[in-house]
Amino acid sequence: MEKKLQTPITNEVIKTLSVGDEVLISGYIYTARDAAHKLLIELIENNEPLPFDVKDQVVYYVGPTPAKPNQVIGACGPTSSYRMDKYSPYLMEKGLKVMIGKGDRSKEFNDVVAKYKGLYLLAIGGLGAKLSQCVIENELVAFEHLQSEAIRRLKVVDFPAIVAIDYQGNSIF
Repeated sequence: MEKKLQTPITNEVIKTLSVGDEVLISGYIYTARDAAHKLLIELIENNEPLPFDVKDQVVYYVGPTPAKPNQVIGACGPTSSYRMDKYSPYLMEKGLKVMIGKGDRSKEFNDVVAKYKGLYLLAIGGLGAKLSQCVIENELVAFEHLQSEAIRRLKVVDFPAIVAIDYQGNSIF
């Protein structure tokens, strides 16, 4: 049975989830891939404000395809997450709680998730067209020059994911 989550996702909710739990997320999530993460970390290192408040938010590692006519977004399947491992600690220190992607993460990342009491969720690769049907709003937030890798704010309804790393650092892998 899937557990319904509403963003932003609080510590109280995070502590109710365990590895293997299936969840359906509704609310706002943010997109960011490698290039956007690099720019976010540069802002942090330069003591500049981030383009959105990451506290208790969800970041989805995705570079959606362009929307076709009458669509909110194109296919939006997850990208491999390990490339964000070196950036994640900085964002989690600022309050980021949940990341969605695909694939295993490093032992160091698992430790950071446990330290900051966050979550890593898996979205199923190969379902980009299906996942796009969960997106009802799509707004550019930052780094437009990155095109598909720009940061976007998506409003989602019942976006499916699986808990891969829980707040204690336990991993499905």
